[in-house]
Amino acid sequence: MTTLIPNPAADLTHAHLTNADVAQLDTRSVFHSWSAQGALKPLPIAGGSGSVVWDHDGKRYLDFSSQLVYTNLGHQHPKVVGAITEQVQQLATIAPAHANETRAEAARLVTERAPEGFHKVFFTNGGADANENAIRMARLVTGRDKVISRYRSYHGNTGAAIVATGDWRRVPNDFARGHVHVFGPYLYRSEFWATTPEEESARALHHLERVIQLEGASTVAAILLETIPGTAGIIVPPPGYLAGVREIADRYGIILILDEVMAGFARTGEWFAFDAFDVRPDLITFAKGVNSGYVPVGGVVISDAIAEAFDERVFPGGLTYSGHPLAAASVVANLTAMAEEGVVENARRIGTETFGPGLAALAEKHDVIGEVRGAGVFWAVELVADRATREPVDAATIGRLKAALLERGLLPFTADNRLHVVPPAIVTTDEAAQGLAIIDEALATL
Repeated sequence: MTTLIPNPAADLTHAHLTNADVAQLDTRSVFHSWSAQGALKPLPIAGGSGSVVWDHDGKRYLDFSSQLVYTNLGHQHPKVVGAITEQVQQLATIAPAHANETRAEAARLVTERAPEGFHKVFFTNGGADANENAIRMARLVTGRDKVISRYRSYHGNTGAAIVATGDWRRVPNDFARGHVHVFGPYLYRSEFWATTPEEESARALHHLERVIQLEGASTVAAILLETIPGTAGIIVPPPGYLAGVREIADRYGIILILDEVMAGFARTGEWFAFDAFDVRPDLITFAKGVNSGYVPVGGVVISDAIAEAFDERVFPGGLTYSGHPLAAASVVANLTAMAEEGVVENARRIGTETFGPGLAALAEKHDVIGEVRGAGVFWAVELVADRATREPVDAATIGRLKAALLERGLLPFTADNRLHVVPPAIVTTDEAAQGLAIIDEALATL
């Protein structure tokens, strides 16, 4: 005789679930990323619409995190939800070897936003494997091995992508070969004793070129950079830096990969963040905002010269779900809705008219703010214990700030000693102002 073990989850199936119920079910069964599992207290989210989410107890939050900075079109946009629903009814899945009209249209719309001379997209499951495959392409085309990236960076959690990453997450995962790191420009905490943006740019470029020379330029396949480093601090490059990187790459026959996974598709008030700078990459990686994260998808936009290198040569890479039709449908709907609804322009306007001046005013008011920087709906507020020494605040202070924001109905994104202000690109002027007011109140509690 079989003895049935009670299943608490089954007991809750037809009941009204509370935050406590869902948190208990989650922590019992789900292994969370980047976390020690024993002390987790995840916030349950029951639903969302636009720039707002709500929990199972009915509390509403302004989503100033865009989750992991990807819901650029907001939550539950009807055009994207409708496109996924329509596609699943027509054809739920198809292998990547087949031609598929939805996949082709998604690729066309992505390349339409790229510079002249980009006509092919290799679809992936997300940003990490987009960077992984861009690295693979660069190595195969150049016949070289090394990849240069920055210490202040995050490129994903697959083999080469995590080693290309510069932050602490690289260290316990440092298995891939051929990776070299450099310091990028970051005037507020300059590694180059610079006092102006121009000095910081020139010295960072000199540092990059000397590293290439000393590593052996003939061994370097690619320079991989986030156009604007995101998780590392939304560090907007100073004038001339990206153009200078392009010149160095050309001088030594190195492929330039720009990682637009977080910064792309309206986040900075541009279709691609590099549109605001004088630079044209060889490979562009993307994910997140391309479909606002509704279905996992990413990809590499490939310049014609690199794509043609594989006309007669097999590209040794592939993914079971490359260009999955549900993901492709969400890309088509997302990019179409962004264009029709002026989402890129809205993000640019919110950044210029609301977040830029509003965050500057908060910096004047609160001594805990050391620097504010960003563009569009992509901003970082760097918090310091002492403005003179620029000593970062500690983790306990960030924890108190997060608690104060959540209590007041704002869902935050924090990293190290920073609060990132990253709502959906559809955020309204009123919502942006409301978020700034909540941040003002929360900072006052510190």
